[in-house]
Parts: sequence; structure tokens; C-alpha cells
Amino acid sequence: MKETIMIVEDDRMIRNLLRLYLEKAGYTVVEAADGEEAKRVYVETQPCLLVLDLMLPKLSGEEVCKWVKEQSPDEAAVIMLSAKASTEDRISGLHIGADSYLTKPFDPEELLANVEAVLRRTGRFCQKIIYDGLCLKPMKGEVWLGDRLVCLTSHEFRMLHHFMKHPNIVLSRESLIENLHPNGSQSVMDRTIDAHIKKLREKIEVNPSSPERIRTVRGMGYKFVVD
Repeated sequence: MKETIMIVEDDRMIRNLLRLYLEKAGYTVVEAADGEEAKRVYVETQPCLLVLDLMLPKLSGEEVCKWVKEQSPDEAAVIMLSAKASTEDRISGLHIGADSYLTKPFDPEELLANVEAVLRRTGRFCQKIIYDGLCLKPMKGEVWLGDRLVCLTSHEFRMLHHFMKHPNIVLSRESLIENLHPNGSQSVMDRTIDAHIKKLREKIEVNPSSPERIRTVRGMGYKFVVD
């Protein structure tokens, strides 16, 4: 699958049509029907791009756009949708942070072309791995759990990155050691890996003593579980 795109539009028919086109093109699609829901879904899914209608219930598209850009100005692009077609309206939308502006009605193929063009310009910032509210950002060296920044050591970060790149696959302690020290530059014992896992669980699990994300597979190693 390609990047995650969020459609923020209160018209269900338009959302369904856009989802159809975007998923057919290979994108992962999430939705929100109003501005408040958009903020919640954004935090949970960390999309690379928002297709954002300006006329939304509860919180306007302009307010959502400003909020998104305040969170992470480089990481989420915004394509604004509006029935307002004047030059002033377009300029206003771009000034508050939109990366592109489409006026209604539009052809879904035109939107898809805009999505691809915007992601070509901004996609280098969107190398994220996201599962169930846990978001790892390799380029920034950051891990977020919902809206909370998780502080990891370099070893913990590299180990979690390795896990998240291989979901639902059992990784042996030997493979984890190789990932941390690919050239065999250090002698690492199994219990060292176990200690890293324990610390990692304390930081990303709801209940570290009964982990749901990083599970032990007896006699084999560990597995990062994704439902």
C-alpha cells in the first residue's frame, strides 16, 4: 500500500467516491465527517495527506488546516476542497497552509492527479510506520503514541523500527542482535536483548506485564503483533 490519505468531508457520497478512486490507486484511506473528528483521526493515523473540505460541521476546514500545520508543518500535506472559486479564496487557502486547492465540482481523476503531484513534492517527509496509534518516524528519529512523544534510546528505537518493518513475524534474539550490531562489533548476550525488550514494553505497552504489541514466542523469540 502507498501513503495514508485522510478524507475530511461531511458529504458521505463524496467521501465514498473519493475513497473508491484513492483505494483503487493503492492508497490507504481514512475518513472524518467533521472538524473535531478530523483532529482525532489525524492523531490516531498520522496521514501523509488530507483532502480537506472547507465547509465542515463543528470545526471549519480552515481551522483544521491551521491545527494540522501547527502539529507538524512538514509531515502532512493538505489539498483543500471548496465551492469558492475566486482568486482571493484560493490565495487565502494557500496562505493558511494548503498545498493545493480544488474547486467543486471536480473530476475524481483531477483530484488523484493533485494527490500524486503534492506527494511527489512532500512525500520525502512522510516516511512513517504506523500501527494502532503507534507512529515511528525514521527521518526524525521520533516515536509517537497517539499525541505523546515516546523517549527511546538509540537501541530501543532501532529495535522498534526493526519490529515495525516486520509485523507479525517472529524475530529471533540472534536476528535482533544482528540488527543492533550488524558487523558483530560488540558481544551481546540474549539477556541484553531481553532487557531492551523489557524497557521498550514499559514505554509503548498499556500493560507491560501483559504486552499486546511485542509478544514473546516461547523458544523462538519475539513478534510485533498487528491485528
